[in-house]
Amino acid sequence: MTVDSWPSHSYVNDVHVVKQADKIIALIGTAHISQDSVDLVRTFIEQELPDCVCLELDDKRFQALTEKQQWQALDLKTIIKNKQLSTLLTSLLMASYQKRLGSKMGVSPGAELLMAAQTAKSLHIPVSLCDRDVRITLRRAWKSTSFWKKNYLIASLITSLFDNSEISEEKLKELKQKDVLSELMEEMGGSLPDLKRVLIDERDMYLAEKIKNSPGKRIVAVVGAGHVAGMMQIFSYDNRNRLADLNTIPPVSKGYKIFGWAVPLVIIGSLVLIGLQKGSAIAGESVLYWILANGIPSAIGGILALAHPLTTLSAFIAAPITSLTPIIGAGYVCAFVQVMTCPPVVREFENSGSDISTFKGWWKNRLLRIFLVFLLTGLGSAIGTWVGGYKIFSNLFG
Repeated sequence: MTVDSWPSHSYVNDVHVVKQADKIIALIGTAHISQDSVDLVRTFIEQELPDCVCLELDDKRFQALTEKQQWQALDLKTIIKNKQLSTLLTSLLMASYQKRLGSKMGVSPGAELLMAAQTAKSLHIPVSLCDRDVRITLRRAWKSTSFWKKNYLIASLITSLFDNSEISEEKLKELKQKDVLSELMEEMGGSLPDLKRVLIDERDMYLAEKIKNSPGKRIVAVVGAGHVAGMMQIFSYDNRNRLADLNTIPPVSKGYKIFGWAVPLVIIGSLVLIGLQKGSAIAGESVLYWILANGIPSAIGGILALAHPLTTLSAFIAAPITSLTPIIGAGYVCAFVQVMTCPPVVREFENSGSDISTFKGWWKNRLLRIFLVFLLTGLGSAIGTWVGGYKIFSNLFG
């Protein structure tokens, strides 16, 4: 069989053929929750016997699909130290959203990618993992999204989890032809363009370059249907020099750093001025008010999250201090203490996808309770910063 004649069968609706130099690439656009996609991938690879099978997966996601004990490798303490709890929560929410839709169709998310890997292995065909590291993708997405839109994203994902409305037959049919991630982006409309750029557009480019540089002359690439159109437009361009940039996490902007340090400096400066202008007694009262205004709401957040008593105590102690530095927040301190005092077990990691869709599950599951601790103690500290700051300024100018 020659390159020009391959593939030998016609799959007009789901397979797009691209010729690149001496290679020919069959791009299969799949829905990650469709049994039809699973069947197509298996049949196509068995019939066409390509030189290489490329997958829209990175090492981490591949391990998650193929290894039953993937949660045991997750180090929560390192994640908290690296301040990545927010991206982990977003990842869990998106995975749960996809799993909920998949359950309505009787297919596990990513089943077609797993089938492609298994079929290739059985036929001794090399597999190439062509997606960007999911941790880099999520961190780039998180950093590219503004503070308010981060809240909108999480709120939208959480709202979708508790939506128990039935999906119509028409909607199910539509989802079978689409990538769930693209469906989610469409539901959010144009409100999160930066998120779409990172999750879809950047990965279109990354996937296209990795697939073009995979070994073999006849390549089958299995990707979500939402990536096909974008990839088809850029296959003919050489974007290899952009891969390094797409694999880096952008630094925190100077404006954010300046604002982050400006708030504590203004608070501390105001306390010093109060002491100089109105005496140590008024300054002492202001400091005490700052401690209580930060510590009490943060501790209440810990109580509401049913945190360990030591976690609640750490919220009261940490909030007044962390509010005066942008380096770390009270939420991360409390989450770390909660992990140390009430570490989740593997079963709770595995059940987090289903527990996350119920109100009770957030408190019952110790992994999800860590996120509650992180969010509620952090929110309490933020409230305390505004309340305490208002009191200090009132003392200074009153």
